[in-house]
Order: sequence, then C-alpha cells, then structure tokens
Amino acid sequence: MVEIVGGDLSRLRQLNTQGALRVLRTATSMTLTELSRHTGLSRASTEDVVDDLLTQRWVVEVPPVAGAMGRPAKRFRFRSDAAHVLGLDIGDSWVRVLITDLDGAVLGRAQADVQVSAGRDRRLAVAWDAVADCLRTSGLNAAELTAVGVASSGLVDATGKVVLSVDIPEWTGLNLAEHFGVLLGVPVRVDNDGRLAALAEKWLGVARYAKDFVYLLAGLRTGLGLVIGGNLHRGFGRAAGEIGALPAAGWIRAPEHLRADGREVADLFAAAAAGDRKALGAVRRYVRDMSVGTAALVLTLDPQMVVLGGGFSRFAGVLIDRLRGELDKQCIRTPEVLASGLGDEEAVALGAVRLALDHANDILFGAA
Repeated sequence: MVEIVGGDLSRLRQLNTQGALRVLRTATSMTLTELSRHTGLSRASTEDVVDDLLTQRWVVEVPPVAGAMGRPAKRFRFRSDAAHVLGLDIGDSWVRVLITDLDGAVLGRAQADVQVSAGRDRRLAVAWDAVADCLRTSGLNAAELTAVGVASSGLVDATGKVVLSVDIPEWTGLNLAEHFGVLLGVPVRVDNDGRLAALAEKWLGVARYAKDFVYLLAGLRTGLGLVIGGNLHRGFGRAAGEIGALPAAGWIRAPEHLRADGREVADLFAAAAAGDRKALGAVRRYVRDMSVGTAALVLTLDPQMVVLGGGFSRFAGVLIDRLRGELDKQCIRTPEVLASGLGDEEAVALGAVRLALDHANDILFGAA
C-alpha cells in the first residue's frame, strides 16, 4: 500500500501533511504563501511539508509562467499519478477491470468472458487473471495500488461478503474483500453492481448534478441504485432498493416477455424500433411490468430523475418514452427519464473505481 509519510514523523506532522495534500489536491497549483494561507500553517512549516512531499513525489514544482515580471514565486501541484486504484466488475458472464490514477484517468483495462454456469473457483480465477493482465498492461504492480473496489451482483454486507446471490453459482457466502485483499495486499471495498453503476453515473454521467435519482441497471436481470441527497443510499442492512425481490413489483417477470418472443434480445429491440408489431408488444409488456416497481420508487422518493442504464440502455430509443408514459399513468409527478451517459459496458467498473477512489482519498488525505 502507498504510504504518505514515514513512520518517524509525529502525528502532528502527519496531520499537517494530510492537510496540505487536501488543499493541493483541489487546486491547479499553489505558491508556498497561498498554501500557508489555506492550511493555516506557518511559512516555515509549509516549506518543510512541501519539501517532504517533493521527496516522496506527491507534489511537483510547476514551471514559472512565461512572461512573468521579476522572479516568480515557486508553484507546486499535486501529482495525481502518484497513486493508483483498481476497479473490478465481476458479472455473470464477464469480468471487467480498470486501473486509474487519482483523477480517474484510465491507465489500463482488461476484460474476460466467463461461463454463466462457472463455479466460484473458476470465476475467481478468471477475475484474477484479468486483474493481472490489467496490471501488466498498465505497467504497474499490486504494490503500487492504494485501494481496490469490487462490484458484484447480490446482497453485499459492509465487510464485503456476498450475503445472497441468485445469479452467480456458489457466490453466496463469499467474502470478496477478504479474497482480493489477501491476493493484492491492499484495502478492498465491495458493493452491489447496481449501486456502483449509480455511483459512476453520479460521478461522470447524466446524473452528475442530480441530488436524488433512481438508477435502473436494466437487462435480463434488473438491478438498482439509489442516490439520495447526493449520496449513495444503502440502507440500514445494505438492502435498500431490493424491490425486485417483491413479485408484485413486476421486475421478476418483466424479462420473460422478451424471452417469450423467441428472438435474441438485440434482434427483438431492433425489430421493435422498425415497427414490428409482435416485437413492440413484447417491449410494451416488459416496460409495463418494469414501471410498477419503478413507480413505487418514484412515489416514495420523488427523485429528480430516473436513469436507464445497464445492457438495455443501448435500446433507450425504444424504451425511454414508453417508460415515461407508464410512469405518467402511475405517478403524481413524473421525473426526468434519461438514458445513462456511460453506456452499458464499463459503467459498473467505473463505479468500482469511484468506490476505490473514495477510500483512497480517506487513506491518503485523512478525513476532511
């Protein structure tokens, strides 16, 4: 794990260093005088802290501005490439991995397919091979990671244990945080895939300025993420939003309307877009059932928007207006209904990255 300061520094020196890093993290660059003013440290203490950070490669001196009069003051900026995080999305038929710097710039990516019927050991082996491949292509090793985020379907507790999974064989009871923590030797955080897709949408997608929204991870399985007051909402037992478990909500039977048509889903949606009556009927029945649970959430939370993500976001042109129309029938106020801005492939992995970045910030910079 990346360390900010050596063990010989006092707690006060460490706090001063973390405070300076937090300030530099949010600025383009700063002079010593500006940093001193923002941190409340004396000029001498600020200079000592910056010297330490230069030695440890957390900051770098910025070249002076061209054309400046007189001798310009030295300026320093935070190095976002001084540490790295990894996001891992373990799905029912795929594994996706991203490695980024502390600004979220992607430095490496890897993807691997896995059989839907694969057992625990095989799926974990595929995931580990993808992680190793991503580290290799990014030119890094595990020791250069600060934190890791892992996304999984199912109910995941605060320790990173999958309490219940109905989609992935032999997955219930697996502690993913413990498993990958041992392999990588860094802190690992784990959460549900729908929640992490919502976290990514809040970070980089159409919901970046929304404080309250419902995220539908729509596919042949429907997941969900809730953001309330600008924060991911997990609930007391981290089971918030598991409305799909309620048969009356319609989410369990909704995909069956698409399967019953007999065509591949992509072909079905393409036919619906072209006006095929049978395909349109299947899509209409799917949306009608999906709208029941969605309307219950809208009536409960009164969100600013509903975001359609997941694999079916590719077919937003067929789905969005129909979903909005069903919500109009059932809700007192229909929020905006928008397609995800992140597509359907890397959204969950990006959410895992964001989870890792948030934890890395706590590790590296301390609580604000």
